[in-house]
Amino acid sequence: MTQEELKEFLDAKVEQYNRPDFLSTDPLRIPHGFTKKEDIEISGFLTSTIAWGNRKSIINNSEKMMELLENSPFDFVMNHQAKDLEKLQGFVHRTFNGADLMYFIRSLKNIYRQYGGLENTFALKGDVTSLQMSISQFKTVFFELDHLTRTTKHVSDPQKGSAAKRINMFLRWMVRDNNSGVDFGIWDKISPSQLSCPLDVHTGNVARKLGLIQRKQNDGKALAELDANLRRLDPHDPVKYDFALFGLGVFEKF
Repeated sequence: MTQEELKEFLDAKVEQYNRPDFLSTDPLRIPHGFTKKEDIEISGFLTSTIAWGNRKSIINNSEKMMELLENSPFDFVMNHQAKDLEKLQGFVHRTFNGADLMYFIRSLKNIYRQYGGLENTFALKGDVTSLQMSISQFKTVFFELDHLTRTTKHVSDPQKGSAAKRINMFLRWMVRDNNSGVDFGIWDKISPSQLSCPLDVHTGNVARKLGLIQRKQNDGKALAELDANLRRLDPHDPVKYDFALFGLGVFEKF
């Protein structure tokens, strides 16, 4: 397949899968339940944080998180008292537990108070073609309060070789435009051209079959390889191909 043929093939798959019809089975449906910018950001960030494993379980547990936050995540984050966090203790999704969630709420409050919110914090260290330094800086800021060491594993660091799949997915949700009614496009301090594909087992396997990745592990080096190849196909919106790669892998068993 030539690069032109590959682009044509993947562009058609983007059209097929970048549609609201698929939201009912996607964790992205959680932030779509809100209209306020900060509610969308916080619900999206928390949902993406636990987005590994069974998709139905991710959605169910994300809904439980929103209920614990009284379905007003920004209001809860900004106005909670220490005693309000006690009800979060019983939460669990795989290895993410109540203690982790309690810290996440405290840290989000600090980020909105001290840094002006998630968008500002992620925009701190971005460069023209990548947000991987930004993600690393975000992790430093996120854990500047007293915290349990175990909680740090729930925010990835590209500087340590991670593909940071869940954070890259969250950034896609916030930054890419809303033309198709899927992503939100509510952040303007970051450009779609800076985004990286959320690299998971499905996108990785399909990307290898299409010659977009040679590396066998789904790590930061594989992501850099995928980034470079997707930017050749569309330098302005390379991450739109996430829909194609994921759709081919999950729905078509490509």
